[in-house]
Amino acid sequence: MNRRGNVPLVDLAAAHRENAAVLEDAAVKVLRSGRYILGPEVEAFEEELAAYAGVDQAVGVASGSDALLLALKSLDLPPASTVLTSPFTFFATASCIVRLGHRPVFADIDPVGFNLDIARVAKAVADEEVRVVIGVDLYGDPLDYDALREAVGRPEVKIIEDAAQSFGAELRKRKAGSLADIATFSFFPAKNLGAAGDGGAVVTDDPGLAERVRILRAHGVRPKYHHHYVGYNSRLDPLQAALLRIKLAKVDDDVRRRRRVAERYALLAEVAELPRPLPDHYHSYNYFVIAAPRRDELARCLKDAGVGHAVYYPRPLHLQPCFAGLGYHEGSFPEAEAACERAIALPMYPQLNEDDQNHVIETVLRFYR
Repeated sequence: MNRRGNVPLVDLAAAHRENAAVLEDAAVKVLRSGRYILGPEVEAFEEELAAYAGVDQAVGVASGSDALLLALKSLDLPPASTVLTSPFTFFATASCIVRLGHRPVFADIDPVGFNLDIARVAKAVADEEVRVVIGVDLYGDPLDYDALREAVGRPEVKIIEDAAQSFGAELRKRKAGSLADIATFSFFPAKNLGAAGDGGAVVTDDPGLAERVRILRAHGVRPKYHHHYVGYNSRLDPLQAALLRIKLAKVDDDVRRRRRVAERYALLAEVAELPRPLPDHYHSYNYFVIAAPRRDELARCLKDAGVGHAVYYPRPLHLQPCFAGLGYHEGSFPEAEAACERAIALPMYPQLNEDDQNHVIETVLRFYR
């Protein structure tokens, strides 16, 4: 099939074009305001974000990675605490643990949904050294935090929801971000709610944790020049907040459009394993990831056909060189390792038109036939 153009994995310019006038007006308003650090735009966004997520508190920070770091720091753990998470996720989920001087441990994943396997978590938290579990809502499908909490079984163990990839998702009618003791969002441009640069947020119903994050994000001060903690410089800036406020108002519509693309991709079920969210999970499809036989050959075929794709993730965290000292090895978490050999993301964004969807579908089907 001859094509005059490519189908990108994500098209950020298309998202901007849909809202260009209002986004650009908002940016100019901030530039003319003279308020470039925190201020009313950030406060308004935090209020709107908290209301959307169904929580009491939201705190804007500089990135999703910082959100994880500050959320974990806000728990005020003893030095060198043990924190459990998934080996099949973005690096920041585990790097925040090490950066704060704690020890990451892992539990294997469910091979169907790619999230933490709850039964394996239950076995891992039998170790009473585990103080925190960081769950990950991978690709847009929320982890079952109700089942996770029951499996953990110890109320003193705090649970963090890494919702970087699940904005707009739901578990039993509750929004991602409201499912754990404290949760984190990323507003990296390619996320469902994406900024024009980096940004993130911590959300929680606990006002004490939220206040600690607010203090930590600004060098630990309250009031100015009175430092209660050795904090960080991690503030969401008003320009990003202004843009995010506009996008937040239409994010549910964008998620519905993503879900319609996912419905059309169901034609690929004859050749690959597709996402299979449970009926009480509302998948927001930040990424559309399939488990594909001969994945690397398929990737080359997609490249030749001009179809954008990515591998999330080619190597599990327990086999990363920087974590070699943790003592894991090949075979420690076989499901995560197998996922790294089979997972591949196909184009997914609200503006993906049917012609381009058809090209993606036909390319994949043709490869296997």
